[in-house]
Amino acid sequence: MNKNYLKYSTVTSSFKHFILLNAGLAFGLMFIFCPSCFFSLDGIISLLPDFIFSFCISSFLSFGGSWIEGYYNERISWIEAPVKRLLLTAITYLVYSFTISIILLTIYITYSNPEVTLSNISWVRVMKNAILPTGIAVIIITIFIARSWLFEWKIAAIEAEKLKSENLASQYQSLKDQLNPHFLFNSLNVLSNLVYESADKSAEFIQQLSRIYRYVLDVQDEELISLEMEIDFALNYLSLQKIRFEQSLEFHIDVFESKNWSIPPLSLQLLLENAIKHNVTSETKPLKIWIGIEDQKLVVKNNIQPKLNKEANSGIGLNNITKRYNLLSETSPEITQTEKEFIVKLPLLKVSK
Repeated sequence: MNKNYLKYSTVTSSFKHFILLNAGLAFGLMFIFCPSCFFSLDGIISLLPDFIFSFCISSFLSFGGSWIEGYYNERISWIEAPVKRLLLTAITYLVYSFTISIILLTIYITYSNPEVTLSNISWVRVMKNAILPTGIAVIIITIFIARSWLFEWKIAAIEAEKLKSENLASQYQSLKDQLNPHFLFNSLNVLSNLVYESADKSAEFIQQLSRIYRYVLDVQDEELISLEMEIDFALNYLSLQKIRFEQSLEFHIDVFESKNWSIPPLSLQLLLENAIKHNVTSETKPLKIWIGIEDQKLVVKNNIQPKLNKEANSGIGLNNITKRYNLLSETSPEITQTEKEFIVKLPLLKVSK
């Protein structure tokens, strides 16, 4: 009952708008051709046949334009075949407009002039008179074409943006899904080595690891995390590694103000892990790591002292960070290697509100 009522109300409202619009167009035409006629009752009455004719012409033209637009909307896309759609729509509507104008003019002339019949009517004059309605039809079809094209383009643009967003979200989620098992796997490897070295170190490592892994779980659904939280995590992570390496690892974190900056979560962990993984860490050759801010970039430096037996590179670290930055912004990390240092600069991002 309610659905039928709503449908009836919608149709009624559309019909009212259709009538009012075309009555307004007819009124405007009458005023243009004879403005003085509106200053007397006789003048208004004399315009009545012409008003009805103009209203009929306007109604048929607008109805035809709407029908043709709907017909081609279901068959030819503006996006896939714009030229074909434009030509067919324009030609169909102009043929329709000219034909309907001839028919309505013939009815109007024969009705208003009883002496004129189909046998003696001047078809040349009828066709000349049909030029004006056809010209009006050109304006109407231009409006319909512009509206139809813009509407379809808008829908296509929204769908494309939605698909792009879904695709980017899927890619980003895939990148984040790499981090949890990667982090856990490497941490368990470290723990397995510590078990043989010291039970006390192993226990302390497990306690620290549980706190750090809680952070990993907390940020796994985030695209960006505050720089302050990531620095706190880096401090905990390096403290965890300090349990293992003791004096063989030195680190300095010179970040005192976060200024509402953000970065992709666990970016620092991946960089620090790479530094430890690919360099010698010993008391005679301690690994030195420095974290600071330069030119709105978070800088991570470590001295280069490559291991003789290099570990297999999984490719997750720098590639993961770079891809996440590319999905989130138009910036990318800067990676520089000198004779003595390996430097990565992560752009600091602002979260839009």
